[in-house]
Amino acid sequence: QVQLVESGGGSVQAGGSLRLSCVASGLDSGTDCMGWFRRAPGKEREAVATIYTDAGTTYYADAVQGRFTLLRDNGENTLYLQMNSLKPEDTAMYYCAATLLPIRAGGCARLRELYFGSWGQGTQVTVSS
Repeated sequence: QVQLVESGGGSVQAGGSLRLSCVASGLDSGTDCMGWFRRAPGKEREAVATIYTDAGTTYYADAVQGRFTLLRDNGENTLYLQMNSLKPEDTAMYYCAATLLPIRAGGCARLRELYFGSWGQGTQVTVSS
């Protein structure tokens, strides 16, 4: 059973940085894509970034491109989201997610929540102006 545990959220002023971590356990060959999603108050959950784990290829939502970086430490089964130049509109609960069935690079690139079957509990990020 895949388990994902996020940490690293907090409060920061606009322009600041945070680094989120997601420790994964129970991964098997069904997981070939992992990622970060977020849900802002009053809004639907949206994709932030994903990584096709077989190749290490990353994909980003337009809203975070150039500011956020997704990294993976294979040895520690840990996924990181380095967030720089944070904006108030980045305020949200951030969730780590993993696929339970292979979706290949093409599926991973689509940044679609539907493909992800395992989710963490989330970590809150608050950015003040």
